[in-house]
Amino acid sequence: MPDLVVFDCDGVLVDSEMLAGEALRAVHRAHGIEISAELFASIIGMKSADGLAALARATGRALPPGAEAELWPATAAVFRERLRPSDGVVDLLAGSRLQRCVASSSHPERIRLSLAVAGLQRFFEPDAVFSASQVERGKPAPDLFLYAAARMGVEPGRCAVIEDSRFGIMAAKAAGMMAIGYVGGSHAAPSAGAILTEAGADWVSASMAEIATRLGSD
Repeated sequence: MPDLVVFDCDGVLVDSEMLAGEALRAVHRAHGIEISAELFASIIGMKSADGLAALARATGRALPPGAEAELWPATAAVFRERLRPSDGVVDLLAGSRLQRCVASSSHPERIRLSLAVAGLQRFFEPDAVFSASQVERGKPAPDLFLYAAARMGVEPGRCAVIEDSRFGIMAAKAAGMMAIGYVGGSHAAPSAGAILTEAGADWVSASMAEIATRLGSD
């Protein structure tokens, strides 16, 4: 058993990726930039600034000055209306005594809103929620996970990370942590398991119940 379980937020704790993609694509479309579902999928797990830079490179067009400020209100609106916890995650959190924290590429306000709307705030202490805005480099660099482990007082080798993106899995392995690939989100493509395995996941599951059982028995 690990001493600390590190949860990604988007796509792991909350089934948010399709909603976030919907908002991001709508804002880009309003400024004449088309973002395909496939292109959005390629930036899942990235720090926001890194993801927007990748989209600009891929399309040859960046959002105009000031337009980035439209992204969070659009995302927050759809989250408040339709965001839900990932299937089985409430049972996992309620039934586990393992020390836990959140380490997400999203900015702190988005993490707080996601946890609140999904009813998951009660499972995480305020000082056990970490954002990529607190470190220099986002995933796939290990900075966020190493920062979270240090703040939680646990050696990296005693941590297990639950991630849904290849960038998150790569970051977990670079940090020297167990990497569990979660492919149960609504955004997970049929190839998701193979992609996470190739990125270095120690094992992959579409079931929070299975993850809970394996974490409790390993």
